[in-house]
Amino acid sequence: MIQRDYLVIGAGIGGASVCEAIRKHDKRSTLTLVGAESLPPYKRWLLSKTFLREKKVVPKKLAHLDENWYRAHKIDARFATVVTQLNIDRRVAVLGNGESIEFKKACLAMGSRPVRPPVAGVGLGNVIYLRTMRDGFALREMAEHEKNVMVVGGGLLACETAASLRRTKLKVSIMHRHSMLLNRYLDPETGAWLTGYFAKNGVILLMDESLNGFEGKTVLRNVQTKSGNRVAAGLAVVACGAEPNLDLVRNTPLSGPLGSPVTEYLETEEKGIYAIGDLAFYPDRLMGGMRRQTHWENSRAQGLVAGANMTGKKRIRYEQLPYFWTEMFDLRLDFIGDFTLQPTRVDLRGSHAKKKFSARYYQGEKLRGILLSNATPKDIEAAKAQLRQALGK
Repeated sequence: MIQRDYLVIGAGIGGASVCEAIRKHDKRSTLTLVGAESLPPYKRWLLSKTFLREKKVVPKKLAHLDENWYRAHKIDARFATVVTQLNIDRRVAVLGNGESIEFKKACLAMGSRPVRPPVAGVGLGNVIYLRTMRDGFALREMAEHEKNVMVVGGGLLACETAASLRRTKLKVSIMHRHSMLLNRYLDPETGAWLTGYFAKNGVILLMDESLNGFEGKTVLRNVQTKSGNRVAAGLAVVACGAEPNLDLVRNTPLSGPLGSPVTEYLETEEKGIYAIGDLAFYPDRLMGGMRRQTHWENSRAQGLVAGANMTGKKRIRYEQLPYFWTEMFDLRLDFIGDFTLQPTRVDLRGSHAKKKFSARYYQGEKLRGILLSNATPKDIEAAKAQLRQALGK
């Protein structure tokens, strides 16, 4: 039985950040990081952006920290390794190779997995779910031979992937069940403008269309829609959302319908066990209510807080304005605040046509979110300050 003071399960940006924070405050205790991928934690958010656009990709440049960093900081980093069982009462984790680790404190940082739509043909060759660097390389290789690409979905990952592939001169189509792209986040006017911008950049739009299945014997040949259309495609990228990887703690208090419930300190109800990133269903001290975020910035910030709290040397509440950003073609959009509800009023400043604007989203008289297009870092910080002030924080 291997004994450790700390165990971090999941080697994404969240797990790496936990390790950083632990070693900042506790340099001597034993620490193991376990991750399913063979690579050390890397900048996953680049996979749908520059990773697809650049002619040559060097995996080491995507690493969050050099692999030597883990050795230098005496972290037992076990990549290409999964935890198959987790006994919460005994504080024991069983690894895929049969070894067991007894731990004092742990952090769940397993991230999320792509949603696989319940339709025929989801397992065909040339149907890609862009989650890992391995997926990214497969997509790049297939795109060299199949010039007709269908992207299924209309959220952030779908839009970023479609824009990046289109910039490499591929013929790209988007199928989305709504009438506008990024419908979860944008007001109707801005959503209609963005959707039109994709069309202007040569992306073929199949809006208000739902996926019925993929056709082909071993590799994809056509994509079926529920309206009866059959669209020729030799390559498909499915980006229909993600779900938290909670199978390891299913049927325990650490798993809930909306994620793993945690306190403001990111600790679960099992003392000494924390959850962060795509898993954590946490109290939002600024916007109110409970929230789960699936963005890189959130995982990074939560990892640093949880790691510090695990050492007992710090006691930090997680308190951060919800924030994420995206880039598509020559646009960068920054989202600050809460975009889970359609606004009752939008204050637009600037011009959609000029691609530089801000939109303030209100619920009644309360400012709840600020959207910025092609803003400067100074603009972003000013918007965060304005929203905090509006919230009385």
